[in-house]
Amino acid sequence: MTAGVVKRARLRQFLVLSPPLLWTVLFMFVPYAILVVYSFWRAQFPLAVPDFQFGNYIEIFTDPQYLNVLLRTAKIAGLVSLLSLLLAFPYAYFLVFKVRKPGLRLTLYMAVVAPLWVSYLLRAYTWKTILGTEGLLNSFLMSTGILSEPSSVFLYNQTAMIITLTYVFIPFMVMPIYAALEKIPPSLIEASGDLGEGALATLAKITIPLAMPGIVAGFTMTFCLSFGDFISPILVGGPDGLMIANVIAAQFGAALNWPLGSALALVMLVIVLGIITASDRFERLGQARLS
Repeated sequence: MTAGVVKRARLRQFLVLSPPLLWTVLFMFVPYAILVVYSFWRAQFPLAVPDFQFGNYIEIFTDPQYLNVLLRTAKIAGLVSLLSLLLAFPYAYFLVFKVRKPGLRLTLYMAVVAPLWVSYLLRAYTWKTILGTEGLLNSFLMSTGILSEPSSVFLYNQTAMIITLTYVFIPFMVMPIYAALEKIPPSLIEASGDLGEGALATLAKITIPLAMPGIVAGFTMTFCLSFGDFISPILVGGPDGLMIANVIAAQFGAALNWPLGSALALVMLVIVLGIITASDRFERLGQARLS
């Protein structure tokens, strides 16, 4: 009787877990396995031929073209993450410690989070409209007499990329920082003031260390999302803003070099997983020091 009940319970668990497990295997592990296999093949029309070799990886790490794109992508993602942090932390701090009315706090919080409900493409395209030759920025500068004619200097460069990606991904920085700051007891801030510490000292010694898990999580999410972005380089980046995701798409598309595209995708995946692992260890180290 007991054995039968246990078997039925296990069968129910298996039936419940089977669909998501099957979905994960089919749409995550199988595609990654195909990428791994293809990355060691050799490109030959129409797609590739089985030929186990490391030529694709050697090309990635010896060809300056691919190294420059990887470095440019990392630089843009790093600057986007840093700028998002510099904007998000003061905003989240203001919401948690300065805004007393819950309704107003929720409204200001949702003002940052609500754009996530809008299409990513639409949000990115908004900045193409703002920075374009007929956009709001050029119109304002011409109306004030700063420019005599529209300028194309604001679009199709890395600066436009950084501005657009910061706008698109800053909610992913605000949310974890806000959650981390909200967990800090106000009594700690008050006690620091009672002990004679100034606002900056309290911020450096108490607030930032306690908010570090949120900062690390936000920085990691923003960096990884920016690192793998594909749309913004097309809309506002131009040749100067070409990123690794666009190179991968080109290899699978016009270049018809699926093995090289697979190798590039796996290199990108390893970099992202390395960043996530490093941030997790950094967060654990910080928590260990605080405890």
